[in-house]
Amino acid sequence: MRDITQETFDAVLFDNDGTLTDSRGPVERSWRSWAADHGVDFARFGNFHGVTSRGIVEMVAPHLDADAATADIDRRELEDLDGIVALPGAVDALAAVGSRAAIVTSAGRELAVLRIDAAGLAAPAVVVTADDITRGKPDPEPFLIGARRLDADPARCLVVEDAFAGLESGRAAGAATLAVLTTHTREELEGQADLVVGSLADVRLEVTDDGVRVRLRDS
Repeated sequence: MRDITQETFDAVLFDNDGTLTDSRGPVERSWRSWAADHGVDFARFGNFHGVTSRGIVEMVAPHLDADAATADIDRRELEDLDGIVALPGAVDALAAVGSRAAIVTSAGRELAVLRIDAAGLAAPAVVVTADDITRGKPDPEPFLIGARRLDADPARCLVVEDAFAGLESGRAAGAATLAVLTTHTREELEGQADLVVGSLADVRLEVTDDGVRVRLRDS
C-alpha cells in the first residue's frame, strides 16, 4: 500500500455517486421499480455499486434485451433526483483541487450532469461518463481516460472512490486510491485502498507548485 500523505499528485480523479454525491435514495427506488416491472428478484442485485447500468442489467437479467432494459432504468433514474445532496467535504475538495480535478462516473452524461447539479456541486472541466468508455469499472479504462484528459500520468493520480469496482479500476490504472465510507464498512475496504476515511471532510487537499497533497484533518 502507498502512503498517499507522503506523495504529490498531478491530478485527483473523483467518482461521483457515493463519493461526491449521495444519490442512494433515487438509485434504490429506480432499481426496485425496474426489477419489479421486469420480474427480476431484487435480492439478485447484491452490491453492484460503481458498475454501469448496462453492466448491472447484463448480470442480473441476461434474458432481457440489454438495450431496451438499460434505456428503461436510465429513464427512471433521470426522472428521480429527489434527495440528492453533496456528501461531506465534497464541495471543498473539488474547489481545492480546481483544474487538477476530474469526475469519473459510471453514470451516463445526462444523468451525471443532473446529479452533480442537484447536489449543488461545481463540475470540473473534465467529466468522464459511461458515454465516453467502452469498458466500465472495474476495468481501468475510465480512470485512464480521466488521466489522459488532464494530461496526467495515471501513476501520479489519486482516485477517490467508495465502491469496490471503482477502487479496482483505479488500482488497475496504476493510480493511488482513497476510499470513503459511504457504501462499505472500513473493515470491507481495508486492503482495497491506500487510505480509508469516513468522508472527504476527513482530509484536506492542497495544491502546491508541485501538485496536490493529501493531509488528514487531525494531523
